[in-house]
Amino acid sequence: MNDRVVSGYSLSQRFLHWASVLLVLFNLLLPDGMNAWYRLVRHGGTPSPEQIASANIHAYVGIAILLMTILRLGLRFVQGVPPEAADEPAIFRLAARLAHASLYLLLLALPASGIAVYYLGVEALGALHADVLKLILWIVIVAHVFGALVHQFYWKTDVLRRMTLG
Repeated sequence: MNDRVVSGYSLSQRFLHWASVLLVLFNLLLPDGMNAWYRLVRHGGTPSPEQIASANIHAYVGIAILLMTILRLGLRFVQGVPPEAADEPAIFRLAARLAHASLYLLLLALPASGIAVYYLGVEALGALHADVLKLILWIVIVAHVFGALVHQFYWKTDVLRRMTLG
């Protein structure tokens, strides 16, 4: 990883973060097209062109999330990230590192498992993708947002500013 000390996230890191947020929320909040397609196909039905298009949108957004996550990890490695807040207790710094690692793993695993189910027909991953990993992602997102709010309003650090203004 880059040992260079940076004070904020680069414009490209911030753009990819917020674009990922929007796409992840889109797929988490609007999965109905993929769900309908999956139920229909699983029970031997033939999806309509509209159902296929809706499922494809979900899949394409997932692929975009996967590619952006790979790019984000590359940028993190090359450009570095700002140091953790010095005032933050060690246990919370550890929690933040675990949450970030979990987010990255989930943003790789969810699209990969979705690709395996939708394009490769690996039905065994369907419940893992749509139920288990999705629930874990929601939990980690809530923890991530809560952590950012604690930084902003309790510890009064610049964590939110670094991810919004740089």
